[in-house]
Amino acid sequence: MPGSGSACSQEELLVGAPRVLVTGATGLLGRAVCREFHSAGWTVTGTGYRRARLRLLRCDLTDEDAVRGLLHEYKPDVIVHCAAERRPDVMERHTEAAVNLNVHATSTLAKEAATCGALFLYISTDYVFDGRNPPYGEDDSPNPLNVYGRSKLEGERETLRHCPGAVVLRVPVLFGEVESVTESVVTSLYLKVQEASEESCTLDHVLQRFPTDARDVAAVCRKLSERARQDPSIRGIFHFSGKEQMTKYEMAVAIAQAFNLPSGHLIPLTEQPAASALRPINSQLNCCRLELLNLSVEPRPFTSAIIDCLWPFTPDKRWRQTVFH
Repeated sequence: MPGSGSACSQEELLVGAPRVLVTGATGLLGRAVCREFHSAGWTVTGTGYRRARLRLLRCDLTDEDAVRGLLHEYKPDVIVHCAAERRPDVMERHTEAAVNLNVHATSTLAKEAATCGALFLYISTDYVFDGRNPPYGEDDSPNPLNVYGRSKLEGERETLRHCPGAVVLRVPVLFGEVESVTESVVTSLYLKVQEASEESCTLDHVLQRFPTDARDVAAVCRKLSERARQDPSIRGIFHFSGKEQMTKYEMAVAIAQAFNLPSGHLIPLTEQPAASALRPINSQLNCCRLELLNLSVEPRPFTSAIIDCLWPFTPDKRWRQTVFH
């Protein structure tokens, strides 16, 4: 066995249903992808490593033999590769381990996907661009500013080199149904909003972001997978993004307004914040290719989506019913 645990019980295996393997299934996007494919009738196998839990396979994706054994045993029709080190500042300090996951593990998965005939869908990032000339189309030249962006770009290149029929999906900063408020940089802003009784809180008001709900990304992954299995011309690079342009300060104010909380203590910081990793000022993605092929989804509005994601963490769990019913 390449891992331990059980991906799903025998009763959940649908005879004749397409099979998807989701890496990083313990993470924010991976969980959303598993739910999306499962609800559409796919047989889903999810993998994790340090956070692997019941009903997920534990697999070290940097172990080539373990990856090869995993694909040989589960024979997926599609692999959605969500596993990655996504924290730019962490990558600046721990480059080797992060590159092993973002580049070398991706290369191994792409090679094995090509060998076993599975569609390979690699999740990448808007950070492959430098943010100086948005919006960016799929064919625009990347120029990443930090180790994270460079590692994901190298992962893209390894993907398409070893598996020419693969799909690369670039997405911006994600939020969604988090297990803790701090799981996403977007939802973590709720903690800043709650500091109203404390001292003022400065938040970046320079870097332009397009917060995107992981549930929408998961739906796009499913649509791409279903179409690509039928149409081999669906390959290469695609973009998907939320449509609302916001700084961290604007996101925090929107969160405060959504929950009827004060925002006067939030102070916009109009100088680029100091960080160990440079970040693009505006890496807006042009998503026309998905839209022209009718493979996109209409992004959830930020306010309603953030309420969906954060209401379980409000002091009174009945808040949602009080507001909406």
